[in-house]
Amino acid sequence: MKKIMIEDLYKFRFIENLSFDPSGKNYAYHLVNIDKKKDAYFKTVYVNKKAYKSDKNTSILGWYDASHLIVSEENKNKKALYNKYLLLDIKDGKRKNLFSTPLSISSVKAVDENTLLFAAFIDVNEPDVYKYSKEKLQKYKDGLKKEADYEVLDEIPYWMNGAGFTNKKRRALFFCRIKPFSIERISEPLFSLGSMELKGRTLYFTGNAYTSRMPLYEKIYALDIDSKNISCLYDKEDYAVSSLFCFNDLLICMATDGKRYGLNETRRFYKVGENELKELAFFDRSFYDSAGADTMLGGGRSRVVKEDGIYTLVTEKDHVEIWKIGRNFKKQRLISMPKISFFDVNEDKIVFCASDERSLSDLYAYTFKDRKVTKTSSFNETVLKGKYVAPVKEITYTSQGMELNGFVLLPKDYDRKKKYPAVLDIHGGPRTVYSKTFFHEMQVLANEGYFVMFTNIRGSDGRGDAFADIRGKYGEDDFVNLMDFVDEALKKYPAIDEKRICETGGSYGGFMTNWIIGHTDRFCAAASQRSISNWLSFNYLSDIGFYFATDQNGTDDMIIDYQKLWDRSPLKYADNVKTPTLFIHSDQDYRCPLPEGMQMMQALTERGVDTRLVLFHGENHELSRSGKPSHRIRRLTEITAWFNKYTNVI
Repeated sequence: MKKIMIEDLYKFRFIENLSFDPSGKNYAYHLVNIDKKKDAYFKTVYVNKKAYKSDKNTSILGWYDASHLIVSEENKNKKALYNKYLLLDIKDGKRKNLFSTPLSISSVKAVDENTLLFAAFIDVNEPDVYKYSKEKLQKYKDGLKKEADYEVLDEIPYWMNGAGFTNKKRRALFFCRIKPFSIERISEPLFSLGSMELKGRTLYFTGNAYTSRMPLYEKIYALDIDSKNISCLYDKEDYAVSSLFCFNDLLICMATDGKRYGLNETRRFYKVGENELKELAFFDRSFYDSAGADTMLGGGRSRVVKEDGIYTLVTEKDHVEIWKIGRNFKKQRLISMPKISFFDVNEDKIVFCASDERSLSDLYAYTFKDRKVTKTSSFNETVLKGKYVAPVKEITYTSQGMELNGFVLLPKDYDRKKKYPAVLDIHGGPRTVYSKTFFHEMQVLANEGYFVMFTNIRGSDGRGDAFADIRGKYGEDDFVNLMDFVDEALKKYPAIDEKRICETGGSYGGFMTNWIIGHTDRFCAAASQRSISNWLSFNYLSDIGFYFATDQNGTDDMIIDYQKLWDRSPLKYADNVKTPTLFIHSDQDYRCPLPEGMQMMQALTERGVDTRLVLFHGENHELSRSGKPSHRIRRLTEITAWFNKYTNVI
């Protein structure tokens, strides 16, 4: 069989943003292809199996009615003052202008044919720029160009991964009339909008206003669309609210106070009352897909509320399920697959995007009548045809008295009598999971002749809060679990050459890579990606650092408890490192900022350890998943070449 190659990425097709129309008859989504010449992604709108092609990137913002989509198209004129928003008629594919505005709209909810509610980012210093005349707007944009070389920072976070500098930027709520056309900002300038739920003529939403430090809690509001009056339903400063919806004649939120397991604690169902939250149910599972993969781009819905139940994604151990939670808050498991990225529901079926160990993402349907799953699209069916897709072999092992599970990919042309190099791959998060889904990076390595090992250790998702909680223990139980897993893999597969085992990981996996090389010499080479090396610097550099670093290290104040953060910093142990290490980092990674990789690389170089840092300009924390195609190719080429060098693979 042919090898899976790094360049096969160019053939991948990605599905995004699936949703049924208001009548439930048709569903729309993006299909994304890679334009190799332009080194970019190109979106095409599909409804069911019909493509609505355009020479411009087209993004779906939402349904206007059962026959029309609200879409935006890529504006190729960089000097344009206005963004155009269009109606796409799904009957004939014709597009017509709906309205234009200087705002960049992120989501839309259609109240009726003449009324829209939408979210868009604003500059709090110019919150009404959408009202400006053309001349005043031009002057404002010219002023931004003059200030392009400067950033004024007076709040935290002042940047966000994937969004750039966000100081004094807020996600605002707007009211829009189509005829006669008018736009009105509903939220105050300093208010940051969270989730929204439209029920009849009332919009429920979450958020908070702040001036210098973003709060970690949200208040809950109701907007009467006809009067435009806003009332605060819950104004206490004690719960982080992740979503809001109406069900069972109740307004429900999913929230946590973080008192049990910190900021990563699982959200519970609460009834929103008169300035109180009353707990309704708790399932100790993450209600979203946390299975890692590198063959997805954008997302879609993780939860859909219907009259008969709440349909939701759930990460369960090492796979993803769709549950129906009924009116009595009893769960019913409907679908289980290695990875389910998003879905939507009508009266007859659930349509969802999923992948498994032998295939990339495609669309599937589950019918309520016969309770069967069928594949309904074949966008990626031929990509892997005739190629070696390494089978995923499961390993169950015991570490520190716990039964854990891991996986091994067998190298191409595997012969038990031969010896092979191997790679240990560690997931990010830490609260994510590895599943049996197709992972391009790992399949490339298996096709290069490596065993690939990956596992779900303490700190991973899918087994509840207590299992996921490693606050103040980074580098302890998780490190032992990983070493025990490698030992078990060596026992099960004697063909692995224990002197030629490499190691890699990104984000939390990058932290663990940096930690591992300072605590063992068993790996012949390592590749540390978008990593953390110094919790002290991370605390005041990362977009989430000012709360994540202290929370995950079991302290309230970095300045007071700096020793605790330093003791958990891989940089402290750099003098122990002998492992040749490649560092992969991006200069716009504001989640695990560039200095984290640079510090560790310089410390190792100074100590005579063979190192190499490959810096990607213009990329962020999502390089491996949604970076420029050529950058994703270069990244994987660098990692493969580094491992080949130290394992003598030609």
